[in-house]
Amino acid sequence: MPLYIKKTEIGPIIFDVRKEQNPCALCAKMRRGALANFALEHGCNKIALGHHMDDVIETLMLSLFFEGRISCFSPVTYLSNTKLTTIRPLIYLEEKDIKAFVKKNTVPVYYNPCCANGTTKRQYVKELLRKLEEDMPGLRDRMFGAIQRSEIDGWMPSSKGRKQ
Repeated sequence: MPLYIKKTEIGPIIFDVRKEQNPCALCAKMRRGALANFALEHGCNKIALGHHMDDVIETLMLSLFFEGRISCFSPVTYLSNTKLTTIRPLIYLEEKDIKAFVKKNTVPVYYNPCCANGTTKRQYVKELLRKLEEDMPGLRDRMFGAIQRSEIDGWMPSSKGRKQ
């Protein structure tokens, strides 16, 4: 399968034109739009994103801590305005396992060129989660399990213990 890298002007728009102080949400929205347009131009009806288990947990924490709501993205999302389906096939894998696979199999990696990378709220939450996991081993698994059993939009509540 060919690898395409689509150049955009998202960075300059966000940092130079709009001078965003908290660029992540707008950047994510603009990147999704650019990706959807690229997929449609190439006749695709699905977009596979590389989100993993750690992304799910971090997104839940970001929503809870900074928005005051319990929310995160779902494994599969149908976008009715574009008729595209977004899938996240790596969602049940931990970031460390994906990195190990990539290294072992010399999979090409395209690193995020964002100048805010490493200084974001997401990075803060990633570090916080790492520290919490040191004190409470298994925390990631319990949090991910809670998401799977929840009523969060797009996540199927576990049928275990429920009448069908």
